[in-house]
Amino acid sequence: MNANNNINYNYARKIILGTDTDKYKNLLPTISLLKSSVLVSISGALRIYIASLLLLAEISILNCLAGGLIVYAVYTLDRALESTEDVINRSELNGANKNLALFVCLVTFALGCCILTTNGLLFIALMPLVTGYLYSKGLSFGKLNLKLKGGLGIKNLVVGLTWGTFIASIAGVGLESFLPVLLVFFYYGSKLFINSAIYDFKDVKGDLMAGIKTLPVSFGEKNTRKLLLVLHIISHSLLIAAIAMHLLAFEPVVVLYSFFIGMLYIFRLTWNQENETTRGKIERLFLVDGEAGSILYLRAVITNLV
Repeated sequence: MNANNNINYNYARKIILGTDTDKYKNLLPTISLLKSSVLVSISGALRIYIASLLLLAEISILNCLAGGLIVYAVYTLDRALESTEDVINRSELNGANKNLALFVCLVTFALGCCILTTNGLLFIALMPLVTGYLYSKGLSFGKLNLKLKGGLGIKNLVVGLTWGTFIASIAGVGLESFLPVLLVFFYYGSKLFINSAIYDFKDVKGDLMAGIKTLPVSFGEKNTRKLLLVLHIISHSLLIAAIAMHLLAFEPVVVLYSFFIGMLYIFRLTWNQENETTRGKIERLFLVDGEAGSILYLRAVITNLV
């Protein structure tokens, strides 16, 4: 009788105190997976807002929210599918509950699609998911295998083209003139190309083992830094020229902050970041993913002062 009582007591203690490791061992990786794309999704929503400001377009908070939901779904889905490089580059996600993550992705993506569909943007809503699948998994037609992953700089091009199109199309919906939307596409396409390359500097080991030819892997640190600087200067020069020609709104805070913060993180973060410290991670998140939030905060402060 005493033996049975001890067994029952130990079992109850495991459940109440959470010492049943088989039951709870994937809790922390799952939480890490679900929260890993929150900041980038908020940044995506704010970028749509900023793009609307530049285009002098009507700002739709619902469209910004929908864009953020789709960014979250696509990035979380990519991490949940666990590619070869992610096993190494994001080892903290190993063991996460992928089924739960996939369910959250489905819900957030469906919500984003429902909102954007009301504005005739279903194709734009679906585009990141389709492009992401073609990049990660590819399509096979007999002997022909269409897969984007692996080529030199393809990863960065896919990120830049996909999200540049996504942001500019949502922000510019309903506008009659195509040229301003094209300029915003180039600006954000370039910025996100650069940002994806910045993140590649901390993923060199995993990308090498997966056979992905990112810019730091193929060109080295110095040449990649030069390329990103040239692209950064060209995109902002076009932005300033477009504002001077009254093709885009006069937003000095957006342009100046974007230019100087971009120069700063290109010089600060284009070094091997494999052994990134906590301080380094916070700096990267603030400078890169927090850029859009910082722009809008600074703009609001200056507007109130003026």
